[in-house]
Amino acid sequence: MAAVRHRLTRRSFLFSAGAAGFAASSGVATPFYARGFGRPEFLHGVQSGDVDTQSGMIWTRVDRPARVSVEYSTTESFADAVRLADIDATPGSDCAVKCRLDNLLPDQDIFYRFIATDLYDGNRVSEPVVGRFRTAPLRRRSVRFAWSGDTAGQGWGIDEIGMKTYSTMALHEPDFFIHSGDTIYADNPMPDEIRLRDGGTWKNRIVTPEKRDVARTLEEYRGQWKYNLLDEHVRGLNAVCPTFYQWDDHEVLNNWSASTDLRDDPRYPEKDVAVYASRAARAFHEMTPIRSFPSEPGRIFRKIAYGPLLDVFFVDLRSYRGPNQGEGDNGLFGWRQADWLKRELAASRATWKVIACDMPIGLVVWDDYSQKRGSDAIANGDDGLPKGREREFADLLRFIRDQAIDNIVWLTADVHYTAAHHYDPSRAAFKDFLPFWEFVSGPLHSGTYGPKELDRTFGPEVRFIKASGGGIDSNLPPSAGLQFFGLVDISGQTGEMTVRLMDRQDQELWRVTLQPAAVA
Repeated sequence: MAAVRHRLTRRSFLFSAGAAGFAASSGVATPFYARGFGRPEFLHGVQSGDVDTQSGMIWTRVDRPARVSVEYSTTESFADAVRLADIDATPGSDCAVKCRLDNLLPDQDIFYRFIATDLYDGNRVSEPVVGRFRTAPLRRRSVRFAWSGDTAGQGWGIDEIGMKTYSTMALHEPDFFIHSGDTIYADNPMPDEIRLRDGGTWKNRIVTPEKRDVARTLEEYRGQWKYNLLDEHVRGLNAVCPTFYQWDDHEVLNNWSASTDLRDDPRYPEKDVAVYASRAARAFHEMTPIRSFPSEPGRIFRKIAYGPLLDVFFVDLRSYRGPNQGEGDNGLFGWRQADWLKRELAASRATWKVIACDMPIGLVVWDDYSQKRGSDAIANGDDGLPKGREREFADLLRFIRDQAIDNIVWLTADVHYTAAHHYDPSRAAFKDFLPFWEFVSGPLHSGTYGPKELDRTFGPEVRFIKASGGGIDSNLPPSAGLQFFGLVDISGQTGEMTVRLMDRQDQELWRVTLQPAAVA
């Protein structure tokens, strides 16, 4: 490919990689001659993820059963490339493959490529598909990363412009991107058109069969992921920037928990939500470059050590929760994850400890909005001492205070607007904690909502907010501009953390610079 034969900046690499496969993603059949006389194709690009100082995961998908060769190099020419063992792409994983690159040098550009050979005809060999990432540093160099959430929700799909927020993020050349959950909307059918309030029409340029109804089968859950990867902006970012994935509810269905009742929902023939959660979890792990834990299959919570300035802790508030409705044990973390998080936070020697959380702390997210009943998140809306799920969170905050763990910042999405919240015990009903920040940003490409009610239990104060305003202004399309992401810069010289809240047009909405309590 020409993309690997000349000198590339990250930006030029982004656009060359994003353009590859565009004809396939446009919904128009690729001409016979362009398909290399039936050669295998990589229709969904490449992805990398969970990159640390010496390893990184890489992913791709082939359009048919194939034997996939994997090479990586520290140069774009692939001189002295390292070749790994071939991987068979089979229907068992929907012909998706991923592997971990190990024994890499820190702070090093890594170029990787896949080539597929048809399993049934060795003469049919694909064009290579190429990606790149940079490993985490061992030295104190500056780090930049982005975060957001909520992709392809409320029926807003790939229009003529596409999921532009992904390209806007890529312009900042982040070291990595955190997708904070609601990575797909498996429970949101996608129409061809949506009538807008101003009389116009939103047209989804691409709608695949799996997107026309809610996902129920494994194949339909996989199809939700493949849909997002048909967007050129998504593929372009993926080619040059690792994505660290979380999940929340819409990877399965809205607000799912053990108390989800599907008996009166004809869309779901199986009435046990755990069946759908299992299928969705399998698709999540097949279709993302998340690392695996052989002793704990399906685990999503994990820590990524990104050099001396940063540890990122990914929590999973969906898999281990109790029921949203009713009394009893309805925690979010589960004891094993809670113990892990406390242990890893206490052991961290990084200057900043970022907790990537799939749900906000002080915003009230009802399970049943019509009755304002049941909590889908942490806050219960009564402003008082911790109750229910708040007790679990209070215990974590008290532990952080007692262990004197400094420089903790929380990042989240979920609520489809952007905000900065500062929590302080002087304003709180519960006071056994250190002050901290929580930053909210999203959606990436979904409807707009908010703002939500703040619960005062942990003393939140809104320092910035931009939302649709609620009511008639809710669920505006991405073209309305209320699509958001956040950028975090950590200075290698001072250790300061600067957080910026950005919009799809790349306008900076607000920023704050945080001083580290101590620089290691």
